[in-house]
Amino acid sequence: MPVQPAIAARHEELTAWRRDFHAHPETAFEETRTSDLVAERLESWGLEVHRGLGGTGVVGVLRAGNGTGSLGLRADMDALPMQEEADTPHRSTIPGKMHACGHDGHTTMLLGAARYLAETRNFNGAVHFIFQPAEEAGGGAKRMIEDGLFEKFPCDEVFAIHNTPKLPVGVASVHAGPMLAAVDAMIVTITGKGAHGARPHEGNDPISVGVQLHTALQHVATKSISPLEPAVINVTQFHAGTAINVAPQRARIAATIRSLDPGVRDRIEARVREICDGLAKAYGVEIDLEYRRSVSPTINTPAEAEMAAEAAADVLGVENVRRNEKPVTGGEDFSEMLAVKPGAFLYIGGGKSDDDFGLHHPRYDFNDDILPIGASYFANLVERRLSREQGESAS
Repeated sequence: MPVQPAIAARHEELTAWRRDFHAHPETAFEETRTSDLVAERLESWGLEVHRGLGGTGVVGVLRAGNGTGSLGLRADMDALPMQEEADTPHRSTIPGKMHACGHDGHTTMLLGAARYLAETRNFNGAVHFIFQPAEEAGGGAKRMIEDGLFEKFPCDEVFAIHNTPKLPVGVASVHAGPMLAAVDAMIVTITGKGAHGARPHEGNDPISVGVQLHTALQHVATKSISPLEPAVINVTQFHAGTAINVAPQRARIAATIRSLDPGVRDRIEARVREICDGLAKAYGVEIDLEYRRSVSPTINTPAEAEMAAEAAADVLGVENVRRNEKPVTGGEDFSEMLAVKPGAFLYIGGGKSDDDFGLHHPRYDFNDDILPIGASYFANLVERRLSREQGESAS
């Protein structure tokens, strides 16, 4: 099925919903208005609605026939804590908050699919529409899982989509294996002994130790990890001192760390800890390492990646589904759902030109042209996976 005519006919309404979400952004675990609207619409279409998982999460349940198969479809609802600079009629009305990643569009596309499937019920089984909070904070998916998401709403597989201006409208990308990276962070506090700038020998300078640490960290990705295994260790902060003529007592370094393979992730953390311990002993300083694991790598299972590709090809054409794109080092906490359930994460193109504003840019705005595409993809995925024919033959 190409873009479903019944969904396309509601393009204007979907656009209005999306722009309303955009004008009223809510950040991690504060998505009360958004979840109220989501729940209200799902209930109006006859879905069972469950609230409270992950705090502000919403799950809508739709059943048809007597099939035992079940799918989970996930959309993220949260915005980013940043000031919008776009000058559109639907720009953010909340200072310091904006939908700079398109979650307003993802929520709308899943709502569009839910409405269509509630009207047609051309499937056999159960569909769980998962509206997740706090993807940007990297904790919403895990919170929903810890609150019993998959015990209360069993899913054979889970699927999600994300828009990207890097692909043109009418193109999608999905493949088996890693799609996005694990996202970790390290914050290091080095405590030495302060001294007068003219008498450095009387102190123990944490800045020089910090410089050594920065250099050593660059060697982890190049010397401790195979060049065939992608890894990023990028020092993004270095804070020390307030006066020109004083050697400070403390220095603070922060870095973002990305990897695609769980084994590489473990090796990086172990090596970072060894380096910090070694520098502390070598220079006689105290080094406090705070190593934060945020989200795991987003890894598609093969059968579900193929299923997603075929569903997207039905909507966009086989030639418009890219199956060999390289993974990216951004992160996505849908990975936590994929860590416990088979499934696939798919990119849907939203680019209008070669110089579109990218995700997380203060002038980014979701491309409303792709709302019917995403909703049709979700709907087709359900009708393919939970087809009436399969259910009848299984019974």
